Amino acid sequence: MKKIAYLAGVTALAGSFAGAAFAQTEIAAGANATGITAVNERMTDVEDAVRDDFNRSEDAYRFGPGTNRDGLFGSVALTYSGSTGNQENQDFALSGRLSYNQGRFAQTVGLLLEYGEDSNGDTDTEKTYVIYDAQYYINDQFYAFALGRLSTDGLADDIDALADDETIADLDGRLQRDAYLGFGPGYRVINNETTAWRVQAGVGIRYTKATEVNIDPVSAVATLDDNSNTEVGYIVSSRFFHRFNDNIFLTNDTDYLTSDANDVITNELGLNFKMTEAFATRISYTTEYISDRSIRTDNTLGVSLVYGF
Repeated sequence: MKKIAYLAGVTALAGSFAGAAFAQTEIAAGANATGITAVNERMTDVEDAVRDDFNRSEDAYRFGPGTNRDGLFGSVALTYSGSTGNQENQDFALSGRLSYNQGRFAQTVGLLLEYGEDSNGDTDTEKTYVIYDAQYYINDQFYAFALGRLSTDGLADDIDALADDETIADLDGRLQRDAYLGFGPGYRVINNETTAWRVQAGVGIRYTKATEVNIDPVSAVATLDDNSNTEVGYIVSSRFFHRFNDNIFLTNDTDYLTSDANDVITNELGLNFKMTEAFATRISYTTEYISDRSIRTDNTLGVSLVYGF
């Protein structure tokens, strides 16, 4: 259910800060053997995470149609790594995104494939993700949205794929399929050069197919069955953006999902600074409420800062 909440009110998010603050550093010869390269790659991961934090706070659709790239465009990324010697494994990932914007209609389809093998040559990762995001702008204030997601785990019911520290019981409740489709209307309450506020509400349907482990009390023999479930969830979301000046803007994103399983509320308040071409920072405070857990509310303070020179 938590995954639905994050998907519920989110459209494609884009935007970036100056590249100077995120420039990469050239690494000298000998860095691989001494371990410097590994540290540098970790530093790059941190910088990328900070940049993603900034980009996520810029809502490309906050001002409605006509503010984004038109036509058909997309991207494809592939990564593969294989090791032999002390460790023998391989990992493969393929991601692709295709977008089509035309006038008042904008849509995006995304695909992610992940495959991996462990040191014994056994498959330990076999996952597929497909997402869909669409908006149709009826006029400058009203729009309709649709959101879809499908994820599969090819090893969710595979006993032979269990890791050394896992047991059959670990398969219980593991999702083989997890699909979601939601749609509804949206309305732009405020829409000017400095402030944008939109709200949207809709209904979503989630389908899950999970592995169910049954152990015979007499023979202690375990058998695997499928447990399918379909439920309806209602979604309310809010996206608020205010730019104080060219360097400072405020965002507040709220999502509320209710279904038979539980209630989920997330709220993220963020203050973003781009003081110079080389200096950027973001301060955020995130609250997550889930009704069916023992400690229902989690609060997270985040600070992202990069200074390049």
